[in-house]
Amino acid sequence: MTPLDTAAEQERLDAALASYGETAAPFDAAMRGYMMRTFEPFWREGACLQVGCAHGDQTSLLAARFADLTVLEPTAAFIAETRRRVGDAVRFEQAFIETYATERRFDTIVFSHVLEHVEDAAACLARLAALLTPTGRLFTVVPNAEAPSRRIAVKMGVLSHLEALSADDIAAGHRRVYRLDTLARDVRAAGLPIVHTGGIFYKPLANFQFDALIGGPLVGEAFMEGCYQLGREDAAACASIYVIAEAPR
Repeated sequence: MTPLDTAAEQERLDAALASYGETAAPFDAAMRGYMMRTFEPFWREGACLQVGCAHGDQTSLLAARFADLTVLEPTAAFIAETRRRVGDAVRFEQAFIETYATERRFDTIVFSHVLEHVEDAAACLARLAALLTPTGRLFTVVPNAEAPSRRIAVKMGVLSHLEALSADDIAAGHRRVYRLDTLARDVRAAGLPIVHTGGIFYKPLANFQFDALIGGPLVGEAFMEGCYQLGREDAAACASIYVIAEAPR
């Protein structure tokens, strides 16, 4: 693994911060709850590591689920904001995955919407694999290149192809987009045995369209729940895709 240029990586992150806004957008916030519902049957009890906290929406949910929660986050502003939300019950570590060192091992590692940002995907996954207990599980979640909203964008000419980086992808610091097979490829390249894969939330609209419509007469709770249930049947049409893997044997 090539040593990480931490100064350059921090500069990339600082440039992307503006794309996150001051609070989580409605669609992103809703997705955190759907992730928790999806993963509930698969969690391992014990110590949990969350990689990347952003505004702290998912951290709040994880803190309610796990008594022992550590957050690994390289951005001081996100740590400060999340700490205000969750208090002192959560342990925070300010570091990149590539430079994080600890003697602790974790039963559950939540790696949600971070893999698309990192320079060397397989290497980061391998580093997290080394932090698992012998029976631990790694939950990796990424945006889905094949979501219907992106397919529509290709037909509209907004994207040249499904795996093209959109303007929003670039602003957020994404280096790549994933299909389920390419996500599984990178997880396997890190030596992790895969135990389950799937998708979260059928996505017919772009994020900004959901943000404008959620809570109104067109996109109420029943519609959102219908999209969640439909997504359980068709991972390729979901907003996010995931791979659950276990510690290397």
